Amino acid sequence: MPVTVEATPPLAGLSPVAGKPLIARFDGEQLSSDGGLLALREVERRLGIADRLAACIDDPRAPERIRHGLAAILRFRMLMIAAGYEDGNDADSLRHDPVFKLALDRLPDGAALCSQPTISRLENLPDLRALLRMARAMVGLYCASFRQVPHRIVLDVDDTFDAVHGGQQLRLFNAHYDEYGFQPIVVFDGEGRPVAAMLRSAHRPSGHEARAFLRRRHRAL
Repeated sequence: MPVTVEATPPLAGLSPVAGKPLIARFDGEQLSSDGGLLALREVERRLGIADRLAACIDDPRAPERIRHGLAAILRFRMLMIAAGYEDGNDADSLRHDPVFKLALDRLPDGAALCSQPTISRLENLPDLRALLRMARAMVGLYCASFRQVPHRIVLDVDDTFDAVHGGQQLRLFNAHYDEYGFQPIVVFDGEGRPVAAMLRSAHRPSGHEARAFLRRRHRAL
């Protein structure tokens, strides 16, 4: 016997707005509030950020068991942060979000994206050499943004406070901000464009540390 499925009727009785009918329905199925990710997807694809960074990391996993490549995990994590989801735990719900799936070249009804444990394993995977390679890759991306080689590049080196809300490794208490957190070093050029950053503990960096950091960036440039 055939089963008849009735569509959810629209909400009746709504007054028109500016002469146009107002229709409210309740059968939207899969929805998302992060439509802007589709624009970010195009930017990331053009710059190739995830692919650049993934090439700097050695993947110890058995190839035949890999379900999510390093570039895909990095891309998902970057888009999460860009959309305001800093906590990796958010991946367990966002991995089913239709727009996040589209941003990672999957259809909304396709397989789920990677989970929070997968993201956490990736974030703990790079060693010091891999981190240095990733930093050089980002400096290379910055250099590639110039159409012509500039005569001079002005670098603005500063530290900033990044509060944390948990027992993260290397966190320290900062009396000025009265909070626990990190004190990363960030570098911008004279036009305000980001060049490089280094996550570090919350004590104020010394001149020696900043000089060593700049020396590595100069070699990359």
